[in-house]
Amino acid sequence: MASTPVETIKERLDIADFLKGYLQLQPAGKNFKALCPFHREKTPSFMVSPERQTWHCFGCNIGGDIFAFLMRYENIEFGEALKVLAEKAGVELRRVSPAEYKHIGLLYDINEKAKEFFKRELENSKSAKEYVSGRGLTLETIKEFEIGLAPSGSETLVLHLINSGFHPDDILRAGLSFKTERGLQFDRFRGRIMFPIHNHLGKVIGFTGRILPQFDDGKSGKYVNSPETPIFSKSKILYGFWKSKNFIRDAKLAFLVEGQMDFLMSWQAGLKNVVASSGTALTGDHLRLLRRLTDQLVVSFDNDEAGREAGERAIDLAEAADFGVKVAVFHDYKDPADAAFSDKEYFLKIIGNAKPAAEFYFEKYLPGGKFDVRDRENFRNLKAVLEKIRNVTSPVLKSFWLRELSKRTGVGELTLVEEMERGTPTGKKAEQEEISEPAAVKKFYRREILSQRCLAWMLHKGDFGGTEEIFSNLPGNYREIFSLLKDGVRRSDDPAIDELLNIIVFQQREASTEEFETLKVELYKEYLKERRRELTSIIKEAEQSNDQKLVDKAMQELDNLPGL
Repeated sequence: MASTPVETIKERLDIADFLKGYLQLQPAGKNFKALCPFHREKTPSFMVSPERQTWHCFGCNIGGDIFAFLMRYENIEFGEALKVLAEKAGVELRRVSPAEYKHIGLLYDINEKAKEFFKRELENSKSAKEYVSGRGLTLETIKEFEIGLAPSGSETLVLHLINSGFHPDDILRAGLSFKTERGLQFDRFRGRIMFPIHNHLGKVIGFTGRILPQFDDGKSGKYVNSPETPIFSKSKILYGFWKSKNFIRDAKLAFLVEGQMDFLMSWQAGLKNVVASSGTALTGDHLRLLRRLTDQLVVSFDNDEAGREAGERAIDLAEAADFGVKVAVFHDYKDPADAAFSDKEYFLKIIGNAKPAAEFYFEKYLPGGKFDVRDRENFRNLKAVLEKIRNVTSPVLKSFWLRELSKRTGVGELTLVEEMERGTPTGKKAEQEEISEPAAVKKFYRREILSQRCLAWMLHKGDFGGTEEIFSNLPGNYREIFSLLKDGVRRSDDPAIDELLNIIVFQQREASTEEFETLKVELYKEYLKERRRELTSIIKEAEQSNDQKLVDKAMQELDNLPGL
């Protein structure tokens, strides 16, 4: 019987069945294969083993169990993955793991209770319903995205949650209240339309509140977000992603907007592959999340100065991360929400005809008319465009846009390149590294690769008899693996050994005896090469320390080694 919640979950959930909800798995002998969701590839290198209940990608050399997949795919911590998988497996964490429930599960429960409270408040407020209806939201959208109302009372929600059995300190920890200097505890959200923020699995982890016009005194922010909590981090969450991720994957493109209303009105207009940054700056975590589904973005932010600046930052960061970026500009409207509400056909047309980012910058900084580089303002604008082009990752695209810029300005390409290289890229290098492809693939040297293939052949055949000569040719950990496999063992408590076992299990395939014999010969050759290098090194060190006995012994072994 499993002794921990994690073991119980693994016993109840089959990894292949679980991953079918995320990937298109294809049979591959005893295993399954799929395109890796963590790096771009055309040939499947992502393998799933029902026998070991593990997965491994031979393209980016990462792998693990059902927990490791969920944490990496959904960009969540272990505690959150535990809560999600426990629910799927029917494991009661509150009973078997009270500490974990206290730190993570309780926060979900409080946010869920608050969401239901806000929903009832909206249903019972005629004026608030008229306001959201006037903003263009339909009843269907309100229900689907669980929009609510925070009443104007100073402690209405706090008292409701306390009466529901929650402790004031936990309400504070969930970000739904704050304490004054005198120690009084009040609702964080008051007199606001409430937009629940869901994590990538559909769990409510926080809120954005939009103040109602009658309570807007100009002193409070128009929008207020939940503070950072153990389950909510603004830099990692995209609003609506839990609903739109499959649409993004299917469309191979994401429409990125700034706020919740932009998202909701876009969704309501029929554009489902949309996400919002919730009024915060786009981050490397956001882009890394999107990278799993697409490398194509259409960006559209508000038509005010702050929105334009945020839009440019988003474009530059995405271009530096090698996304293909286009820009949709709604000239006659203040933001995408306004355009979608006022003219759905126009809205969809503008997105469909979005311009490449470089072209957007050309029109912004280099409007029509004769370009005179001697004009100081023209020169500043030229440098601004060069900074943007320098930020493009692809050398091919960079060259194309420099050629276009040369045509527009009459400045030679070589001169533009020289000027561009004097500047600094606008995309943050640290962010670029943060969202780049997975860490470099671990390199196995030739003897290791041959060892893996030999062991995989023997495992597939189920035949370890008469192969003792292979054992002496195996390096380090592979000798232990040989013994484990021979004894029918497929798992190890040593993470390094278990990782290698995983790779060998996935390499099982039908192969001829002739191929195996060739592998054995090549493995023996590699053993001899390495042993020669080792003995040569031993002789040099022994000579330096005047250990003639060791020199003679090593020389004798070296002389007796067969030739290659």
